Amino acid sequence: MRAVRNGRQVKSAAKGGTRPGGLEFLYGTPVGRLLLKPLCSRGVSRAAGVFLSSPLSRPLIRPFVRKNNIDLREYESSHFRCFNDCFSRRIRPSQRPIATDPGALIAPCDGWLSAYAIRSGMVINVKQSRYTISDLLKDESLAREFEGGLCLVFRLCVDNYHRYCYVDDGQKGENIFIPGKLHTVRPIALRRVPVFCENCREYTVIESEHFGRLVQMEVGAMLVGRIRNYHGAGPVVRGREKGMFLYGGSTVILLVKAGSVKIDRKLLRDTAQGKELPVKMGQKVGEAAI
Repeated sequence: MRAVRNGRQVKSAAKGGTRPGGLEFLYGTPVGRLLLKPLCSRGVSRAAGVFLSSPLSRPLIRPFVRKNNIDLREYESSHFRCFNDCFSRRIRPSQRPIATDPGALIAPCDGWLSAYAIRSGMVINVKQSRYTISDLLKDESLAREFEGGLCLVFRLCVDNYHRYCYVDDGQKGENIFIPGKLHTVRPIALRRVPVFCENCREYTVIESEHFGRLVQMEVGAMLVGRIRNYHGAGPVVRGREKGMFLYGGSTVILLVKAGSVKIDRKLLRDTAQGKELPVKMGQKVGEAAI
């Protein structure tokens, strides 16, 4: 699939959520930034989550499905108790086949893929926002292990499938939760806030069979009340469902070590030009180099 320019991607991202004009007000004006602080709090997210997980939210389902052109025939059920049941609906396995080559690095989720080389601890320089691996992980020792490696960012929009899987067989550690805020992950916020290092996030270190030691991280976003990972430390299976997000946009990040994965260099060049590649869970995005 070809990468698309950021302008087209923003149009897709706008479906089913706050209009870009509203986000421009929140992130681009002094009054908006005053309002933004409570909106990005975990308390507001929890309150929204309680409502969206109650039967009172059912009237929101039909407009959401219609507005985002969601074909419920692709999913295991079309009968939902509440809005969050609809948002976290499970897709039929035939709709997300896993790449058959065991050495293929698969996308852990649906979304828009960007790829960054990790140099001198710096991983991302997006729209004037800069991040380091140690900021992301809050662990300088672990961050040093990924110097010279790659950071793959899968940004989900509200109309994407919001469950995610393991990218390889292996052994995982315990899930590590880092509390924080809940900014939107749309480009307007990425231009103004170090979103990935401020938002709530959870990660695990996986000793994978084909790619060595890697990190798989889930990042929450505005009104994402919970990142729901299912498993603690133990064995994992490639393509097995790892967890899900509740309402809102969100992001999955993969960190891989230098020399462990080969990806199309065009993806790095496209990312540098502000382009993102649309991908589906289970799709091949790279291959083992070790």
